[in-house]
Amino acid sequence: MELTDNLNIKQFKPLIAPKVLKDELSATDQMSGLVARSRKAIQDILTNKDQRRMVIVGPCSLHDCQATLEYAEKLGQLQQRVNDKVLIIMRAYFEKPRTTLGWKGMIYDPHLDNSYDIEGGLRQARSLLLSIAKAGLPSAIEFLDPIVPQYLADLVSWAAIGARTTESQIHRQMASGLSMPVGFKNSTDGNLTPAIDAIKAASSAHSFMGIDRNGQAVIAETSGNKYGHLVMRGGADCPNYGSEYVAFAEVLLRKAGISTGAIIDCSHANSQKDYKKQRTVFLDVVEQIRQGNQLISGVMLESFINEGSQSFTNPESLKYGVSLTDSCIGWDETEELICYLSEIQ
Repeated sequence: MELTDNLNIKQFKPLIAPKVLKDELSATDQMSGLVARSRKAIQDILTNKDQRRMVIVGPCSLHDCQATLEYAEKLGQLQQRVNDKVLIIMRAYFEKPRTTLGWKGMIYDPHLDNSYDIEGGLRQARSLLLSIAKAGLPSAIEFLDPIVPQYLADLVSWAAIGARTTESQIHRQMASGLSMPVGFKNSTDGNLTPAIDAIKAASSAHSFMGIDRNGQAVIAETSGNKYGHLVMRGGADCPNYGSEYVAFAEVLLRKAGISTGAIIDCSHANSQKDYKKQRTVFLDVVEQIRQGNQLISGVMLESFINEGSQSFTNPESLKYGVSLTDSCIGWDETEELICYLSEIQ
């Protein structure tokens, strides 16, 4: 019989089951408690029960374990100083969506050599999440592959669905079963409607195919995620962080019956892909908060130890503490901005 399937598959490799990885790299009671408390705090901030604002901050993507841990320690110390006014959540993005080609993140290529050691990437990602929790910080992740949450989600306090996947039925279904609040970014063209539709869809029950903790193919039945919310990232050369855009977003959200707040992404189209303009966006948003805006629950910043970015080249020649993907602001500016937000809160 002539073969008619898997014609473009070179090989199948076995992958460690989620439960085996979790048993190998298990969370302590203290870490699990941190995740549970921070999820509750985020829910309360999104519904104005907690008057603090959240700052989701960190590198565009993680590629260097040592630099990541140094950055996490810095953030952990800063959190202790601003805890009464600001909840800091560290960006720990291990998957990067690509319009065409490019490095897809630590999970897929942890050694930066196109070896695609995905099992090693999952192990490295989970290990980093444990270390971030040990530093006293909740973690934020953008989930791209619907299998990944079974490996990492127990250590994640906030999740994002990106601008390229907000319209995806698969990701809306996945979000409906996630255990943490989920932010949906507006489309790359700036349209808010797909994200609002996604929030509504994810709040409902779904049934879909996936895997369980043992790696078994299953039908997952969800009860819906009640803490979906909008992430405004601008689009098509048009920022949407200004007060008029925020007011328009609030009208759309309330008309749709969505009572959660919104996050303003200071990077991406809102900064016109110029990392130095994140400061302008951040200060504008802080002023809106100072004037009493209740929709804005927090902000996102792309930040690392040192500012800027670097090209994907030989791993041995990479600069320490510099982003491998989108450009970031440096630590000194990050600390200054978060402290400023804490002073006006």
